[in-house]
Amino acid sequence: MYRHLLRPLLFQFNPERIHHLVASGLQLTSLIPGAKQLMSSVASVVHPSLEREVFGLKFPNPVGVGAGFDKQATLYNQLAHLGFGFVEIGTITPRPQPGNPKPRLFRLPADQALINRMGFNNIGADKAVANLKKRKTDIVIGGNIGKNTATPNHKAVDDYEECFCKLFDYVDYFVVNVSCPNISNLSELQDQDKLMLILNRLQQINHDQPKSKPILLKISPDLNDGQLDEVIDIVSQTKIDGVVAVNTTITRHNLITTDDRVQQIGNGGLSGLPLRDRATEVVRYLAQKSGKVFPIIGAGGIFTPDDAIEKLQAGADLVQVYTGFIYEGPFIARNINRRVVGVI
Repeated sequence: MYRHLLRPLLFQFNPERIHHLVASGLQLTSLIPGAKQLMSSVASVVHPSLEREVFGLKFPNPVGVGAGFDKQATLYNQLAHLGFGFVEIGTITPRPQPGNPKPRLFRLPADQALINRMGFNNIGADKAVANLKKRKTDIVIGGNIGKNTATPNHKAVDDYEECFCKLFDYVDYFVVNVSCPNISNLSELQDQDKLMLILNRLQQINHDQPKSKPILLKISPDLNDGQLDEVIDIVSQTKIDGVVAVNTTITRHNLITTDDRVQQIGNGGLSGLPLRDRATEVVRYLAQKSGKVFPIIGAGGIFTPDDAIEKLQAGADLVQVYTGFIYEGPFIARNINRRVVGVI
């Protein structure tokens, strides 16, 4: 029903506006007596074989929502009732920022893809914490953190530290985002020395806490094998807990959408089905080359149960959906988890 009736209707309107409309709908629906229980009964799959213990945390199932969907930490309670095992909020920066000028989110329906250049639009760490204090479910929450656009790269470590400290008591794990292609010069922070500085600083603060929190690194799909080897080395040296593979891509390979339309849209990170194979390649490379010594969250082009199982069999411990959620609808976690029960 979603793909054939509701999605064609929603896709008639501006993508960012529809996102806010859907978010408001989820929040309003959850206020109806019995609605949360009904959603959970329809969308959730509970089975011992789905349970995972990864980087010291227990997940009811391996399917999560990737960063970018719940940017303001306002939807995680509702998403818990749609059968997801975890939600990654953000990207959160220390101070609020509007992001890039609109329009900045575009659909490529022929490719089942999105292009976005949102630019870390968010309400800032303080307001995100206020929203996280309204937590009503036990869903695992990750905090995806970044730097403010106005912060020069030589001071970026201070932004990551501020976000880390403010969110520490309210999220279950952290993801350091230095790979978003929509922030000017952010990719420079993927340089090994700069990245080591950020991760070592966070680890120092982390180890000073009574109980540390897992820290993961989100990486670009556009890294070559040598750069992926550097990622493995960085994980080993900083002793962070894992990797999220992958972010959006700046490439535009083998698209069905016309070149004119793609050029009209302009810059931004491409996500969705065109990213599926490359994301799986990165997951497999990291798992095999590292000897699977650290956990991997697989993300990129997951639409169907087969897509998710492919990532898991390539070496991912958990998977995340975002663009697939938009194209496949509210029961994507249920559909994946039903298959995973029977396969793995």
